[in-house]
Amino acid sequence: MSGKWSPESWRTKPIRQVPAYPDAAQLAAVEEKLRSYPPLVFAGEARRLKDQLAKVSEGKAFLLQGGDCAESFAEFHPDNIRDTFRVLLQMAVVLTFGSAVPVVKVGRLAGQFAKPRSEDTETRDGVTLPSYRGDVVNGIEFTPEARIPDPNRLIQAYNQSASTLNLIRAFAQGGYADLHRVHRWTLGFVNRSAAGERFQALADRISECLNFMEACGLTSETTPQIRETDVFTSHEALLLGFEQSMTRVDSLTGEWYDTSAHMLWIGDRTRQLDGAHVEYMRGIKNPIGMKVGPTMEHDDLIRLIDRLNPSNEAGRLTLIARMGADKIGNHLPGLVRLVEREGRNVVWSSDPMHGNTHKTPNGYKTRHFDRVRSEVEAFFDIHRAEGTHAGGVHFEMTGQDVTECTGGAQAIMDEDLGDRYHTHCDPRLNGEQAIELAFLTAEKLKAERESRRAAA
Repeated sequence: MSGKWSPESWRTKPIRQVPAYPDAAQLAAVEEKLRSYPPLVFAGEARRLKDQLAKVSEGKAFLLQGGDCAESFAEFHPDNIRDTFRVLLQMAVVLTFGSAVPVVKVGRLAGQFAKPRSEDTETRDGVTLPSYRGDVVNGIEFTPEARIPDPNRLIQAYNQSASTLNLIRAFAQGGYADLHRVHRWTLGFVNRSAAGERFQALADRISECLNFMEACGLTSETTPQIRETDVFTSHEALLLGFEQSMTRVDSLTGEWYDTSAHMLWIGDRTRQLDGAHVEYMRGIKNPIGMKVGPTMEHDDLIRLIDRLNPSNEAGRLTLIARMGADKIGNHLPGLVRLVEREGRNVVWSSDPMHGNTHKTPNGYKTRHFDRVRSEVEAFFDIHRAEGTHAGGVHFEMTGQDVTECTGGAQAIMDEDLGDRYHTHCDPRLNGEQAIELAFLTAEKLKAERESRRAAA
C-alpha cells in the first residue's frame, strides 16, 4: 500500500536529483510565495488534454511532443517562442496528413527549465563546482557564484512561463495557426531543402486537400478549426517543491492538479517506485508521462503503471520510450508485449533523442540525425509487429537555425557544430531537421495506413 496522498507526502520519500540549496529558509519562503501566485494552466485544460490522449491510446489520434531541451533565461525572446511554435504547427500538419488522425500538440515549453544530471559536480582544469541544473536552479557560467542554487530563480521561471503561455495562447487562437498559413511555410521548406524533392508529392497532396476544402466553403472565415488550434504545455516534474507550490484543488471536481503545466513527466533517473517523484505524480490528476529507458525491468514497469494509474484510465499515462537506436530492438518489444498482455491502458511515444547522444572529438555533445530517424522507424516497426499503437513522438527541438545535431538534408558535420551551438544542455534538432523528420515520419505513417487498408 502506498498510503494516503497529499501534495507534500513526497517529502517523506527518498529523492534524487535535488539541488543542494544553501539556505533552506529562503527556499521555503519562495515556495510559500509561489503558492499565492495564479495558476499557469487550468484543470479543465488538463482534462481536455487527457481526453485527447485517450484517443491517442486507441489509435484515433497521434501525439507530437516537442520543444527545448532546457529553456533558458538568456534566450527568452518572443521570436524564439514564435519560431518553435511555428515548427510544431508545421510538423503537426504533415503528421496529420500522414496518420489521417488528429495530432495532439504538446510543447516542451513554458516550464522546461530544470535538467537532471549524471553527476552532482563538474570538474574543469582541477576546479570542482556544482553541476549546472538548468536556469531555474543555477547559472551555466563556470564560477562559484553562478553555480550556487538560487531559490529566486523559481520566481523568474514562473514569470517567464506565464509570458510564454500568454504568447502561445495568442498565436493558437489569433489566426497565426491558420492551416493555409502553416502550409505555405512548409512549402517554403520543401522548396529550399536539399531533401525537398522527396517530399514534394506529399506537400502537393496537402495543397490539394486544402484547395478542395476551400472550394467546399471550409475556410478560416467560415470554420474556426482552420484558424485556431490547441497547444498544450509540458515539462519534467523535477523540482518537487516548485510543483507542490503550483498544486491546487480544482473547484469543480475537488481534485488536485499541478497548474504549472498541462502534462508533467517523470524522468528515467527519478522513476523509483518508492521515490519522491513517483509519490508526487501519483496524486495529481493531470495526464502524466514516464520515460522508459533500456534499464527498465518488466516487473518494475507494471508496478509503476499501477502506482501511477491505478484506475487504468485511458489518457492518464504516456510511456515515453528512450532506448537508443542500437538498443530499442532488444528492449522495447518485450515491454510493449507485457503491457498489452496485462491490459494496461497507456500511450506509447518515442523519444529518439536521449539514447542517441555522443561527444565528438572536439568536445561537442551531439546527436546524429540518422540515428534519431532509425530509432523512430524501429519504434513504429515494433508496434506494427506487436499489433499495438505507436502513439507519438517526443523531440528536443527548436525553431532556431542552430547547428547542434549532425546530419539531415543540411548535412551538418562535426566541424560545423561550433557555428551556432546555443543549447544550455542537450543538442536540439533545428527547425529544418525537425520538419524533415516530420515528413519522414509521415511517410512511415501513410505507408502503414495504406498497408492496413490493403490487408483489410
